[in-house]
Amino acid sequence: KDVQKEREPHVYLSKEEVKEKIQSYNSSVTDKLKMTLNANGIYTGFIKVQMELCRPITVQSSQSQGRCAHSNNETAFYLPDGCVNTLHISSTNTVREVIEALLKKFFVADNPAKFALYKRCHKEDQVYTCKLSDQEHPLYLRLVAGPRTEMLSFVLREHETGEVMWEAFSIPELQNFLRILDKEENEQLQILKKRYAAYRDKLEEALGGVWKPG
Repeated sequence: KDVQKEREPHVYLSKEEVKEKIQSYNSSVTDKLKMTLNANGIYTGFIKVQMELCRPITVQSSQSQGRCAHSNNETAFYLPDGCVNTLHISSTNTVREVIEALLKKFFVADNPAKFALYKRCHKEDQVYTCKLSDQEHPLYLRLVAGPRTEMLSFVLREHETGEVMWEAFSIPELQNFLRILDKEENEQLQILKKRYAAYRDKLEEALGGVWKPG
């Protein structure tokens, strides 16, 4: 269930409160991805982000894998469903910086403005997905929620269709997308033609049986 609810207020924790929460967090970690509190009060840790991208991403051709369409030195391809990436960040890193780091890790050439980071949480036996603002701090959310990803997880998506910043796309990117759409359209057309050809054969076979002289 996707919701655009009011932002949860950011509670400013004292250094001692942060220290206690980090100790509690680390005692519950099962994958060794613990948090570390530095002397200046800034803490570092890990977050996992699931990639749920419906549209192709643009990368350097040498880094591409899977179904793709080429244009000069760049390639547009679909990222595999369910891909999860782990990032090491600090408590000062914002959502926008996390998105930029994810794209850099995947060698993605697309404009970061095309993407949004969501938090997915479980409340009252329901799953809620809420888009985070660019200035929120994912590691703080991770610390407050604890290490269990079933309680809170992060998801990278494209902006909804009505929110797409088309001016952020380059001409080669748009041309790549059109090539991929043309290819998929042709594939679907061939599937439909085969399906209806099979129906036609069966109908003609049935008609032949009905009108066959007895």
